[in-house]
Amino acid sequence: MVGRRGLLALPALWPAAARAAPLLRVGSKNFTEQLVVAELFAQGLEKAGARVERRVNLGGTAIAQQALLAGEIDLYPEYTGTGLGVVLKQPPEGDAPSILAKVRAGYAAMGLDWLDPSGIDNGNALLVLPATAAKHGLATLSDLARAAPALTLAAGNEFADRADGLPGLRRVYGMNFRRFRQFAALGLRYAALRHGQADVVNAYATDWQIAVGGTIVLRDDKALWPPYQLAAVVRQPALRDFPGLAPPLLAVGARLDNPVMQALNRQVDQDGEEPREVAAHFLKQQGLA
Repeated sequence: MVGRRGLLALPALWPAAARAAPLLRVGSKNFTEQLVVAELFAQGLEKAGARVERRVNLGGTAIAQQALLAGEIDLYPEYTGTGLGVVLKQPPEGDAPSILAKVRAGYAAMGLDWLDPSGIDNGNALLVLPATAAKHGLATLSDLARAAPALTLAAGNEFADRADGLPGLRRVYGMNFRRFRQFAALGLRYAALRHGQADVVNAYATDWQIAVGGTIVLRDDKALWPPYQLAAVVRQPALRDFPGLAPPLLAVGARLDNPVMQALNRQVDQDGEEPREVAAHFLKQQGLA
């Protein structure tokens, strides 16, 4: 394990004998935050002297995980809560340190390592418009459970089956909605909320729309959702072959937290910038380029 403290630059970290520039394949899932973080990782590795092949926008968790296990990618950004509940099929319960320990142990058995998490905790959220909150008296998920039979929920494709998605809401809160609508793209969920096609939206803590305002995030008063700390998950052979792999990734992660990620996501989704451009600007701004 490599600590994050003191990682303020991205020096050339491969020894002279290995300066044939190692080739590393960086992957990502198929939404904005993943594309941006994968690009930050890729550019950080390039700055440190690696050659990088980008295999991004792979799809959902199952596809990215299979690519990692098959050696088609060497690393990608993942969330501790997702690793625990979706990949390891363990109850998504516990605090941040215990969940990190569980995913590290479970992934190590598959030949994969979790590096130290970044400052991002991109947990689940359910949010509503202020008018809906006022009409139904909503402040918590327990409040929402009482009103849910009259409301429509818009959520992502995985939310219907994940233990901390609809099944978890039913188990912990007894929550059953009048209607469930699936939207793969996060932007479509927010559009459905604005246009009255949904009353409640499944969102995430680093959504730029939350930072902009105009919605109310309902408090998870029964602690259904675990932490979702973002970290690089790396194949153990890649770490062995390239001793300089971890420090650039940790240096990037040390500069990321939820407000920063909200801003980076907004630059792509609202301002129309490319993830590569957003990543390059951020690394330069942080003195990492």
